[in-house]
Amino acid sequence: MASGRAGSLESLRRLNRLRVIHALRDQGLISRAEIARRTGLSRSTVSSLVADLQSDGLVVERAEHGAAHGTQGGRPPILLSFDSSAGAAVGIDFGHSHLRVAISDLSSRILAERALPLDTDHAAEEGLDAAAELVVDLLAEAGLDSSQVIGAGMGLPGPIRQEDGVVGSSAILPGWVGVPAVAEMRRRLDIPILVDNDANLGALAEAAFGAARDASDLVYLKVASGIGAGLILNGRLYRGSTGLAGELGHVLVDPEGFVCRCGNRGCLETLAATGALIELLRRSHGEDVTVAGLLARQGDLGCRRVIADAGRAIGQAVAVLLNVLNPELLVVGGDLAAAGDLLLDGVRESVAKAALPSAAEAARVIVGVLGDRAQVLGAIALVVSEADRAFPTRLAAEAH
Repeated sequence: MASGRAGSLESLRRLNRLRVIHALRDQGLISRAEIARRTGLSRSTVSSLVADLQSDGLVVERAEHGAAHGTQGGRPPILLSFDSSAGAAVGIDFGHSHLRVAISDLSSRILAERALPLDTDHAAEEGLDAAAELVVDLLAEAGLDSSQVIGAGMGLPGPIRQEDGVVGSSAILPGWVGVPAVAEMRRRLDIPILVDNDANLGALAEAAFGAARDASDLVYLKVASGIGAGLILNGRLYRGSTGLAGELGHVLVDPEGFVCRCGNRGCLETLAATGALIELLRRSHGEDVTVAGLLARQGDLGCRRVIADAGRAIGQAVAVLLNVLNPELLVVGGDLAAAGDLLLDGVRESVAKAALPSAAEAARVIVGVLGDRAQVLGAIALVVSEADRAFPTRLAAEAH
């Protein structure tokens, strides 16, 4: 029990570390007291986190600026700034049909970014090669070399075994099952690698930089070609014993429904993932229906119906999560989140009917603000938050 609590506190500390970094990045120069005000953290917590960032070589004091900004008759505050020259981080996001890579400094300020399409049935080797090539190109575009990179975060739409970075069963990227993603990417780039599920990274990004910055208990729901949930509980990213926590897309919602690609029948994904919605519309709207077209034609009664029905199906499954976990926030992201209230109102309707009233009232249902960049920003956040633990030698070298 004691070690579990210690792990939870450590994870909360790393999320708070990201929030302090975000305040430093946004303001440029800022006092400890102002960081506390902006983040809602106590002054003692801020002072401790700033001390850690200083020892890592990421934050420096600017006493000469503090004097200029001081108030009359009192001791001027010592202002802090982020040392953007301390190193760089890489974010890599693999989706069902896309690859996105971004390079940032250690304040998570993006220096270069690009997205490319991938074949939906691409092999892992092909995806890894494309990502490595894109990382090299973007580092050159940002004027950096690999020696300045402390590490890379990588997101994949499937369960990840954290102890060795091997991809577990994945219906979305079947060509990746059993692939040692960490070892393979490290062999290509020769930099430290961290990997996690894409929904987990979306949750981390929205909690650190986006719509959930004030929440410590939240569910991030990614609704796209698959449906997955990232869980942050008491400030801690919760993955489960084998990385399967949050696989909401494979919750049974219709025992007589369609067979899912996982092999079961009537999973939520067969009703509410984007592929299922497109398939429904093709019968009346033609074979050339796309996700972008579905979202663009929200005045069309058929498009409105399938999106609203998807929201109600999602809300039915989410209601169980709300009863069990009692989060304060449900953040909806992924491709279908662009439908806004048309989707969310359906979610809210089912939640109101199926969840305990107190659980439903406690959990606000909102759309994420980071859009299709949530996962790559979460991959960067993973690197920055874990830098002192995952890459201590590399970070110490960069600091000195």
